[in-house]
Amino acid sequence: MISQSKVLGYIPRWLVYLLGLLPAVHLSYAGVSNRLGPDPVSTLENALGEWALWFLIAGLAVSPLQYVTGIRLLKYRRAIGLIAFAYVLLHFSVYIFLDRQMDWSAIWVDILKRPYITIGVCSFLMLLPLALTSNDWSVRRLGAEAWRRLHLLVYIAAPLGALHYMLLVKAWPIEPMIYLAVVLALVAFRLVRQPRRRRHSSSTASSGS
Repeated sequence: MISQSKVLGYIPRWLVYLLGLLPAVHLSYAGVSNRLGPDPVSTLENALGEWALWFLIAGLAVSPLQYVTGIRLLKYRRAIGLIAFAYVLLHFSVYIFLDRQMDWSAIWVDILKRPYITIGVCSFLMLLPLALTSNDWSVRRLGAEAWRRLHLLVYIAAPLGALHYMLLVKAWPIEPMIYLAVVLALVAFRLVRQPRRRRHSSSTASSGS
């Protein structure tokens, strides 16, 4: 019998990218066809931000999912991360070009005086080098250990993104708080598991030497 992990392993990465970006295509079509309601810019901006957060959560969940269920999706984690950044970039672009219409003075005031925007920009700036180095050439250029340390930034950027969303909503409904709790739980899981994995690898190497 073929395991579920093997079946999922047959899915090509290009299909993950294609399926992951379909919501962006749908939202773009809805925007140009005037189907986003009375405030299309805000609707588009918020929807893209939500998709970014969902994919960030999906990327963080890859290792815990394997640990709990045995389902191996590690080969797709880079694709999921890049899709998440694509939605972050689209969300940020809608804010810059459509919401604020490149009024840089107003944008600067927002960054300085609106905490949720300050936090959102910080999250974006942390995710940017991760997206730019999510390729094999960067791993070789930086070295595996330095590359891994750089990508630990996701453990800060993802909670900041969830906090940005929670502060944006303002009314404090339960959904944004659940997202933040899930992100923090996944980050805690990874931070607890990583040292154990390194200690296990070190002890294995020592016993084998």
